[in-house]
Amino acid sequence: MTYEITSPAPELTVAVKGRLDTLTSPKLESELEPSIAKARSLVLDLAEVDYLSSAGLRLLLTLQKRFKREGGSFALRNIQPGVMEILRMTGFLKILSVE
Repeated sequence: MTYEITSPAPELTVAVKGRLDTLTSPKLESELEPSIAKARSLVLDLAEVDYLSSAGLRLLLTLQKRFKREGGSFALRNIQPGVMEILRMTGFLKILSVE
């Protein structure tokens, strides 16, 4: 998994590439923490994410709760069909914003 910050805080946009799984999700969360702390909003561009595990789902839920609690916004963009199906089957599409 790699990522690139394509738009800095306070309107943070991050393009993620690869897998969001047990190994990569905690890494992404910890590496983005300094940028997230300054952000009013976060958009994760998932155009190049081809796999999402339960750990990835946990990360998305954690980010959603954090931004909601702090009065900000969190959204997903450019979701691949396989990942979209996981979000649909788990009910996450009902709680996450998708652009």
